[in-house]
Amino acid sequence: MTKTSNAITKSLLALALALLGAAAGAWAQDNCPNRGDLDVMYCDANHDLVADPPTDPKKFRDPNTLVFAFTPVEDPSIYEKLFQPFMGHLSQCVGKKTVFFAVQSNSAEIEAMRSGRLHIAAFSTGPTNFAVNIAGAVPFAIRGTAGVPEGVSIQLIVRKDSPYKKITDLKGKKVAHTSPSSNSGNLAPRALFPALGLTPDKDYQVVFSGKHDQSVLGVKSGDYDAAPVASDVLQHMIERGVVKADDFNTLYVSEKFPTDSYAYAHDLDPKLVEKIKSCFFDYRIPPEMAKGLGGDRFLPADYKKDWEIVRKVSIAAGQNLGRSGYEAEQNKGKK
Repeated sequence: MTKTSNAITKSLLALALALLGAAAGAWAQDNCPNRGDLDVMYCDANHDLVADPPTDPKKFRDPNTLVFAFTPVEDPSIYEKLFQPFMGHLSQCVGKKTVFFAVQSNSAEIEAMRSGRLHIAAFSTGPTNFAVNIAGAVPFAIRGTAGVPEGVSIQLIVRKDSPYKKITDLKGKKVAHTSPSSNSGNLAPRALFPALGLTPDKDYQVVFSGKHDQSVLGVKSGDYDAAPVASDVLQHMIERGVVKADDFNTLYVSEKFPTDSYAYAHDLDPKLVEKIKSCFFDYRIPPEMAKGLGGDRFLPADYKKDWEIVRKVSIAAGQNLGRSGYEAEQNKGKK
């Protein structure tokens, strides 16, 4: 072996040892006793299934401007207008400027919170699992009325003039699901429909529409033979005159699932978090906002308890709730 090759070998060995040392150091610094489905940057020492706040107070965030987003189930501009009164209340109550951030997809909303650009957000029922595990979101509220939380059912709709009268009539047809991570628009149908005699992808062709409102409009226009959609989205579209109740027949209605979760980023300063919670729970939703969203107030919510049925449905549908599952769902959505 030449002196040159010997020197290269020693350099490579030194580099390898350095990398191993760095990895060992990182491993030694990771004192997290439990992580569950959470991504590697989070810890769940108390086993409540959500990310703990940083153990080092220096890592708490207390931004001058709070950024809020609402789940992108329909046209974001509609919800930006609906939330204007609440944005004003939150700004005054917390004592910080609060702005509405319009997101175009569930994954964009999740990535925005993970990157630190989003501080508070409403996540759709199904994507809440990924928001918790991938973005460190901590659900704390849900809309409701006098102690009764809002819920959403799956409605499997077809055109009023279609020949389909029962769920099994959809065999061999084209059915719109919304997005891979959606509970009512994809995961729950995959978990529940087989027992009713209709297995997605096997008995009918699944086409991803992107959003619930696009599924509804696609069924009305005849682009899709049917679609499982969130009952609250359909009702809001009917109330706004976008579609009519008489445009559709409903072949199936599921039990109710929790609706969108309101969550904060896990690393916000605990004092700020308590202010945010108080401002949410003290607020009474005005009539116009209530008509567009449902519920007249925000109620306390617990991810471990209140989203248990959603996690069970997701797992039954074959979804991994961690990083690998999230990446797999993103790839499905691109097909």
